[in-house]
Amino acid sequence: MPTAARATGLRLWLALGVIYVIWGSTYFGIAIAIKTVPPFFMAAIRFVIAGAALVAWDLVRSPEARHWPSRRQLLDSVIVGGLLLAVGNGFVALGERTVPSGIAAILIGMMPVWFVVLGWLYFRERPGPIVGLGIVVGFAGVAALVWPTGTGANHFDAFGLVVLLLAPLGWAHGSLYAARKAHLPHRPLIASGLQMLAASVLLLVEGFLIGEGGTFDPSAISPESILAILYLAAFGSMLAYTTYGWLLRHAPLSLIGTYAYVNPVVAVGLGTLFLAEPISLRTLVSSAVIIGAVAMIVTARGRVSRAEATPSEEAGADPATTADELGLRRGVVTAASVNPLSTTPRAPSG
Repeated sequence: MPTAARATGLRLWLALGVIYVIWGSTYFGIAIAIKTVPPFFMAAIRFVIAGAALVAWDLVRSPEARHWPSRRQLLDSVIVGGLLLAVGNGFVALGERTVPSGIAAILIGMMPVWFVVLGWLYFRERPGPIVGLGIVVGFAGVAALVWPTGTGANHFDAFGLVVLLLAPLGWAHGSLYAARKAHLPHRPLIASGLQMLAASVLLLVEGFLIGEGGTFDPSAISPESILAILYLAAFGSMLAYTTYGWLLRHAPLSLIGTYAYVNPVVAVGLGTLFLAEPISLRTLVSSAVIIGAVAMIVTARGRVSRAEATPSEEAGADPATTADELGLRRGVVTAASVNPLSTTPRAPSG
């Protein structure tokens, strides 16, 4: 598949704005949704809506989508969806019960750091000196942010912090499995839709295991929570998904990667303005350190990936490969190890 032409001007910046604002606002949306809906149940509702819509849309628009996936494809869809969404997104919702949404976004913003760490642990992909420095700085920023204090804006629930630190590990493992091992359906929308539907079942199981079934009262769901869930499904899981797929084909990866350090800024701002989440000087400084570390890693790896990808792209390789290596994709869009808007899948390895 030839590399798509690079986009410029208003259309490019509108697409980036969607990724910046919508993905950054999903933490705020989750905080609103879980006020009257338990976190795992909320995530299950979100993904069953989005997953069913993606599958239905692809089935209607293309007869090619009506071929039943193989047993291996279904199994890998469950594995990838479970890691990315049932662990990744589900744990974010669980963590936000006791940790402010802005802090959650900052911790999840460490995703590129985890990709580098897991790449070194599993595949012996040694980081360069700048990336290594970024890892050290990033973890130092996290330590400064969550170091326990008696009271005040920097006193966070320990369980919530642990859950939010585990969430990106689910995302990272799911993305690596999807990129390197999984055999997924060749239709990107079908692949991601199946993963969302599988994750919704797993999220329900998680919810029942922690007792959400005994505390959930459907009659108590507020209109605000309903609107938040619909926003997360329609905008966070579907509009941002397709926009990100378009960006993968038309924009430099170094530019796309800037979402990793813009999203936390948007989330912190929304949480402070509309949820009255406390923010201290220590939070601001620690957040700046973490965002700076992520910027170092994304920029350094972007330069290396561009240098390595040039021959492949000239030969017609899918540029989404580089995105997987960078660890730039979010949970929903890494659901398929292909360019989401391409009709030519990247062949799974293993």
